[in-house]
Amino acid sequence: MREGQLGTSDSAMLRRTGREITENSRGVCSEARQESTRPSPVRLITFAKVLRFLRSLTRKKPLKPEGEVSDFCRCLTTLDLVGLGVGSTLGAGVYVLSGEVAREVTGPSIIISFLIAAVASVFAGLCYSEFGSRVPKTGSAYLYSYVTVGEVWAFVAGWNLLLSYVIGTSSVAKAWTSAFDDLIDNVIARTLENHTPTDSPGLAPYPDFFAAGLIMLLAGILAFGVKESAVINTVFTGLNVLVLVFIIISGFIKGDINNWHISREMILNATLAMENFTSTQNETFGVGGFFPFGLDGTLEGAATCFYAFVGFDCIATTGEVQNPQKAIPLGIVASLLICFLAYFGVSAALTLMMPYYLLDGHSPLPVAFEYVGWEPAKYVVAVGSLCALSTSLLGVMFPMPRVLFAMARDGLLFKPLCYLSSKQSPVVATLSSGAVAASMVLLFDLKALVDMSSIGTIFAYTLVAVCILVLRYKEDPGLVRRPEPFSVMGLLRPPSQPTHRTSKNVNMVTIIILFVMIALSVLLSEAVHSRRRRELWSTLLVSVLVLTLVLAVVIIWRQPQSSTKAAFMVPGLPVIPVLSIFMNTYLMVQLGGETWISYAVWMALGLIIYFGYGVHHSVQKQRLQEVRIQLNTPVNRDIAA
Repeated sequence: MREGQLGTSDSAMLRRTGREITENSRGVCSEARQESTRPSPVRLITFAKVLRFLRSLTRKKPLKPEGEVSDFCRCLTTLDLVGLGVGSTLGAGVYVLSGEVAREVTGPSIIISFLIAAVASVFAGLCYSEFGSRVPKTGSAYLYSYVTVGEVWAFVAGWNLLLSYVIGTSSVAKAWTSAFDDLIDNVIARTLENHTPTDSPGLAPYPDFFAAGLIMLLAGILAFGVKESAVINTVFTGLNVLVLVFIIISGFIKGDINNWHISREMILNATLAMENFTSTQNETFGVGGFFPFGLDGTLEGAATCFYAFVGFDCIATTGEVQNPQKAIPLGIVASLLICFLAYFGVSAALTLMMPYYLLDGHSPLPVAFEYVGWEPAKYVVAVGSLCALSTSLLGVMFPMPRVLFAMARDGLLFKPLCYLSSKQSPVVATLSSGAVAASMVLLFDLKALVDMSSIGTIFAYTLVAVCILVLRYKEDPGLVRRPEPFSVMGLLRPPSQPTHRTSKNVNMVTIIILFVMIALSVLLSEAVHSRRRRELWSTLLVSVLVLTLVLAVVIIWRQPQSSTKAAFMVPGLPVIPVLSIFMNTYLMVQLGGETWISYAVWMALGLIIYFGYGVHHSVQKQRLQEVRIQLNTPVNRDIAA
């Protein structure tokens, strides 16, 4: 019995010991599994570095950086800004664009197209005006993006602006020499084609040394001093406006209101007399009346006419304004108003002087004056065209070195570009940008690159409108952040004061708006025939996208705005910035695939420069590092003590 009892107790002990060993082994295995799934220190360090690097790309520049002073000579008045804005915006397009669009797209309703385009331009102009009053420094959309959405987006905006300015300078200089060459029976073109022809695809037919010399001459004038450049620009702009006033008055004197009410029978009878007439041409000229191509034609013409108002943003790049908080908004709005009146008047005079279907697509005004018996007036038009091209060239060259200067001062581009002369002019940036533009006009066929410059400008307009939404709904400075979880009711019933949560909600909804607008723009431009046939899928998809857009706008409208005030603020928030974003997105979608490929190459080059140079030499990065050192120094001393 004792042996049996001992055996029983031994077996029980063995069973308990086995259970303990089993449990211990399970624990060891569990710990081993946890250890195996736990990230290694190397992996944690790598992830932390990547996260820190991504955050560094969105570091923002303060509105008033410590230690940064403006060395520009503040000598420009509001009148100088208006002259600069009108000169750069009211270019040669006013002498050509009206005839081409009226003949092929809109008819007499081109005046409505210019009105719609002007309203859309004012939306972008109001956004620029508010930033001009908040951040009265040189840099335009580049600087506005830097203080709002971060460094990498600022570089993208600045790089886009440089693209539009460089190509714009080259193309306007080429147009100037072509207009001048027409007056002297194309002597320049024939001489250069005979002596210096180039047969390579993608390159210019011949190097235009005259245009390159003109660019470097104006670059020298701009480098000499901003006030002297502004005076020259104002004189040429004044001559241009006088010529346009003469054209408008002459058109209303010699015009016939019946040209706005042409019947379809009159169009058919007139076109039957044309040489090589076909039924296809008859379709091109519409059905007569004030809207010969319908409302669709008027809206399509408005999208084209929008480009005529591009250029006012050069006002926002100036760092030499005496009272920037008031002068920049006033200069932008006044410039757009004057340009609209000029485009409206010239297009009305043109379609009154001559039936729209007879307008010449290349030289509408001289042909119109010949039609009414005022043939000598074409020389006045030629003088005005040269003055317009001169001011447009000065206007597009003026902001280019200032954007270069601002980016170089912040360390994102090469430091020598921010050198200032004794007259506080960015001389190195001016001459460098002029040399690049002169090289392009010597080498490349610019017709294929002009659309690419439009992407740069319109992208900058879009980014500025987005920045307005971000800035106006940002939490007030000094607000103590508290944990605020996301909730659907928080979107519709937010607190009365802006918080970090409401600001983040606006940012997320703005991103949704951008994606919805891209989808809607692609649908409106690519599915035209389906929409005209009112197919169910297209109607349903457009309705869903529009309702989503309206809901997103209502959500942003419900959020509290920042209490920070400025001398000028965009009214009608958030509708005006959203409309500006939609118009710009629609125009960018209209551009062709080759243009987007060229643009992608340009952006790839810019990002290589940014990640290879700008990230490491960023002045804002150095400021933040100095702040961290100052904050850590007392802590280290306490530990040492």
